[in-house]
Order: sequence, then C-alpha cells, then structure tokens
Amino acid sequence: MTDGLPHRFLDLLTRRHVAGPAWWSVVSRLPVYLASLALILVVREQGGSYAQAGLAAALYTGGMALGSPLVARRVDRKGRRPVLLATGICYPAALALFTWATEPGGWAQPATAVLAGLSLPPANACMRSLWARLPLSDDDREIAYLWEALLTEVLVIGAPLMLAALMLAGSAGIALTTAAAIGGAGALGLACTRLPAGTEEATEKSAKAEGGPGRLTGPLRSPAMLALTCVMAVCAVPVGLMTLAIPAFVDAHGAHAGTGVVYACWGVGSAVGALWLGRSQSQVAVHRRFPRLVLAYATGTGLPLLATSPLTLAVALAVGSAPIALVSASEMTLVSTVADSRSLTEAFTWAMLATVAGDALGQQAGGLLMEPAGPHGVFAAAFAVALAGAGLAFACRGLLGRGARTPEECAT
Repeated sequence: MTDGLPHRFLDLLTRRHVAGPAWWSVVSRLPVYLASLALILVVREQGGSYAQAGLAAALYTGGMALGSPLVARRVDRKGRRPVLLATGICYPAALALFTWATEPGGWAQPATAVLAGLSLPPANACMRSLWARLPLSDDDREIAYLWEALLTEVLVIGAPLMLAALMLAGSAGIALTTAAAIGGAGALGLACTRLPAGTEEATEKSAKAEGGPGRLTGPLRSPAMLALTCVMAVCAVPVGLMTLAIPAFVDAHGAHAGTGVVYACWGVGSAVGALWLGRSQSQVAVHRRFPRLVLAYATGTGLPLLATSPLTLAVALAVGSAPIALVSASEMTLVSTVADSRSLTEAFTWAMLATVAGDALGQQAGGLLMEPAGPHGVFAAAFAVALAGAGLAFACRGLLGRGARTPEECAT
C-alpha cells in the first residue's frame, strides 16, 4: 500500500509549505456545511417559527451567494491574508450576534444572518486556487483536487454529526458559536501561513496593469470557463432532484426512520469511489476524461430507477455515486487550467456557485414534480438531466481543450 491513494494523500498533505495551508483550510471549512442547519435550530430554540427559521437560513445562503464572488475577487487583487483576516474575525462575530443578541421577529436577526453569509471566509476557493499555484507536479495537483473532492464528501457526511456532538455539550446556540469560532480560527491560521515564493495572489496594482478581469462576471467572460460552469450547473440539478426523491421514496415504503441511512449510502459511495477508482491517475487529458466521467455519473444516476425497496435504493445510490467525487476533482482541475491565472479564486467561487444554483433548481423542480410524477418520476427526470449534462460535456470537450493552459503556466 506504499503507493496507494491514502499514502499519496498523506505524502502530499504532510509536505513543507503544503501541510500548513491544507490543514488550516480544513479547519476553516468545518462550519460551512453545518451553519444553515444550525441557524434553523437556533431560531427554533429561541421560540421562532419554522418560517422565521427558514428565512434566516435563506438570507444567510443568499448573502453567501451574493458576497462570495466579490470577496474572492478581493483575494485575487489584494491577496489572501487581508481578506481572510477580516472575514475570520467578522464571520464568527456575526454568528455570535445572531445567536446571543437577536431574537425571532426583529430586524436584527435577518440582518445578522445576511452579514454572516457575506463574511463567510473564502477558504474553499482560496485553497483550490492555491493548489493551482503551489509548486507541484501534474500528478500531485490531480491528487490535490481529488483530495478536495473527497474532503467535500467527508464534510457533508460529518458536519451533521459534528453539530450533534456539539449540541450534546449544550444548546444549539453554543454549538453554532463554537463551530463559527473554529471556522474563524481556521481562516486566521490560513491567512498567517507562509507560502513558497511565487504562490501568492496578484496585487490589485499588478492585476489592473496586466488587464485582469474586472467586470461583474469576471472569469465567466472566458468561453471555456463559461461552458464549464454551465456543465457543472446542469450536472448539479440531478443532485437536487434526488434530494427530494430519496426521502419521498423511503416514506412511500413506510421506512421514514431509515432516510438518514439511505442518504449516508449516497455520500459513502462517492467517497469510496474516489478512493477506489482514483487509485491511479488516468493518462488521458482531463478535458477528454471529464465527459466520460460525467457519462458514468449519469449512468449511476439512472440506477435508482431499478430500486424496489429502501435497501435496494441504498445499494443503487452507493454504487451509482462512485464517480461523483472524480467528476468533482476533474471539474476543479479544469477550472485551474481554463480560468485566467489572475482570477483563480473568483473562478473557483463561480464554479461552486454554479453547483449550488443547479442543486437549488433541482430541489425546486423536484418539489413541483413529486406530486404528479412520484419518486420514480423524479428519479427519471434526474437521469434525463444527467444525460443532458453528459451530452453538453462532450459537446464542450474541444472548447475546454483549447482553453486549457499547461500545468507550468498554471503554477506561474
């Protein structure tokens, strides 16, 4: 196992100049995947209604969606340190105010929810852009993005467990405040970590002098980057559709208590797929490999159509989700090669927003389709959209190849 994937992860993440930012970024991202749920629990704990709790969570997410591209652009122009220092202090402070200084029904609670979303430290985008700039070999960079994809799956699975563990020691308010403080500390640690010369982001002066992207859409002015984000958005729609179809299917079979276990199989299958299928890196260029992975993902999305019980659905999700993390890793690699090197942080932010938007659209569509079509109808819609995403990925293959830069250019 000396050349296995876990060993390669460990080798990469323990290197000098890599271990610091990599592990601090993990700490800073811990609250990202539990904050929305924790906000809802805090409002309910304070006596607020589900409508007020949903509004707070929606405003938090909306603030995050509106602010993240602007915050990321600031990182590209001013460097990571001042932005991470500011957000690392403001974010936990805003959530602490939300928890301990506001109450449902007042104007302050929605305002602080928006402020918290706006001030979320851009650790995800910062670290992903750093992987493109750190002096790494081609294989190491691919391993880094596979680690990022696997980490996302682990955090999605583990964040609710972390929230539950924090709540055992106290209230939802204490849990949210503690998680926010941990995330803020991680952002401060990431800001203060020393990096090798040449990996720091461009200053505002140099970015403007070189003609760096400055319009509202920034990196999306690149046709290759725009095509990639469109593919990512389409491929995220089935995830949103299935998010609604899975609990409906389980409920229809009278096994409501097993919904969490079935969901867990979905995430575990993706994580195991990354470890098993990602053992050796393909020699095929990433812009050619990407459409094939998306097609494999689409095929896996069709497996729930064969499910006849919660158990068979769990198996279908575990098997069908195997390519998901590999698709995500390829997407990150492509972003690092097709985006303007002066706006990598913002490019990764737009890519993440495309995924969030597609997921949200899928959830909305799933809710509308559920009553007339039922769970299997929604699964069928997810399969059809995933196939459309695969077709779009194949259609954009040449554009992604032409827009790509070499790894040496990315590092420069």
